[in-house]
Amino acid sequence: MNKHRCAWSGTDPLYNLYHDTEWGIPVHDDKKLFEMLNLEGAQAGLSWITILRKRENYRKAFDNFDPKKIVKYNAKKILSLMKNEGIVRNRLKIHSVVSNAKAFLDVQKEFGSFDSYIWQFVGGKPIVNKRKSIKDIPPKTIEAEAMSKDLKKRGFRFVGPTICYAFMQACGLVNDHEVKCFRYK
Repeated sequence: MNKHRCAWSGTDPLYNLYHDTEWGIPVHDDKKLFEMLNLEGAQAGLSWITILRKRENYRKAFDNFDPKKIVKYNAKKILSLMKNEGIVRNRLKIHSVVSNAKAFLDVQKEFGSFDSYIWQFVGGKPIVNKRKSIKDIPPKTIEAEAMSKDLKKRGFRFVGPTICYAFMQACGLVNDHEVKCFRYK
């Protein structure tokens, strides 16, 4: 018997695995939240499958998304990242990970954890939507717009409302699985 999945996950085995085991599951681990925020930013203008296929390369290139290491990146390290064919070699996106690391550490210091900070945008628990099809999913919401505005104010980059909403979906701040998807409940 075939499982019914959200239409966006298509037939690619990597996409299906991501959909079945990660997407929409609430994340409360700061390091994972930092990774996903940056990967969603790297996706800007590209498809998620492109980033998903490069995720292991990103982890290696960016010290497993350790913000304490990333804030120390110098010009030489940035240049090596610009030459790394395993990631998206966009100077602004690469620099954004470094500025995001600094802002992330500042948020952790202020709120005790990034988790405490980021989940406040949904009142501390996932927003459960009742999407019948992919057509019912908006590109952004008022919560994503509020998150984007506050993240930008704190120095984060590549965190527009659409990126923030994709992040919210990926990290389970919202449940946007289609109601007929086996993962909905």
